[in-house]
Amino acid sequence: MNRTIAYIRVSTDKQVEHGVSLEAQQAKLEAYAKLYDLEIVETITDAGVSAKTLERPGLQRALGLLRSGKADALLVVKLDRLTRSVADLGCLIDDYFTPNGAALMSVSEQIDTRTAAGRLILNILGSVSQWERETISERTRDAMQHKKEQGEYTGGHAPYGFQNQDGELKEDAVEQQVLQHARTLRAAGLSLRKIAIELGKRGFTTRKGKAFLPAQISRMVANG
Repeated sequence: MNRTIAYIRVSTDKQVEHGVSLEAQQAKLEAYAKLYDLEIVETITDAGVSAKTLERPGLQRALGLLRSGKADALLVVKLDRLTRSVADLGCLIDDYFTPNGAALMSVSEQIDTRTAAGRLILNILGSVSQWERETISERTRDAMQHKKEQGEYTGGHAPYGFQNQDGELKEDAVEQQVLQHARTLRAAGLSLRKIAIELGKRGFTTRKGKAFLPAQISRMVANG
């Protein structure tokens, strides 16, 4: 079983333009194939395509060749060239890389699913990779939540009264004046609806040039 598809993928247009990553991957695959007596029947490339999904033109062609029996194995430089998802990896293993199906080989991880040991290593590496990504995501989410709780700016639309300047919040003189009027009126006992009316009478509007709503006034005076 040595009819092999060499699969190459780069995720950014910059890598595609420079071609270094593409050429480096191809060189490694050809060297590996020569060492292990594999016949590369076709080299397939997905250029500038993410591994978040299996719906990639090149990969689908490669899988089609495996499914039709025109190739016996798929060879990649590294597992993340094929997929970054444990769920997708599981689907590929179940549908294509079973003990009686096609083989999956990876140069960097030294994976060869023609053996039980190779299949075990593949599953372990995929699980560890997924765990690392989920851990990073959790840490990022916790850090952003902490910044919010501390009142720090975490991106998105700047709150009323401020403007985003190079990632930092800077007071907007006109909007700060509106905030001060709203808070003064609230301190005087006016309802949210009446404050909105009073601001309109004084020519103050929202960023979109519309009249303030009571709900907007509520947020403005609450942050004072």
